[in-house]
Amino acid sequence: MRDTGAEPIATFCGNCNCGCPQLFVDPGGPEERRVRITDDFGQQVQMSEEQFRDLVAQAKSGALDRLTATAA
Repeated sequence: MRDTGAEPIATFCGNCNCGCPQLFVDPGGPEERRVRITDDFGQQVQMSEEQFRDLVAQAKSGALDRLTATAA
């Protein structure tokens, strides 16, 4: 993937040096792939800003809470 200037927005974990998952926004990237989430295995998910807004809205509404409840 060609990196056109992705800006790091957030690092998830950050307590180690193991390549923690990160959230990037690439303002110069294709509209349908401006948001990128990488994992600590070198994989990534790309989505549009609209898709990311939907993900955030679902998280805020509690739709994803069951994922964290099983880990507790």
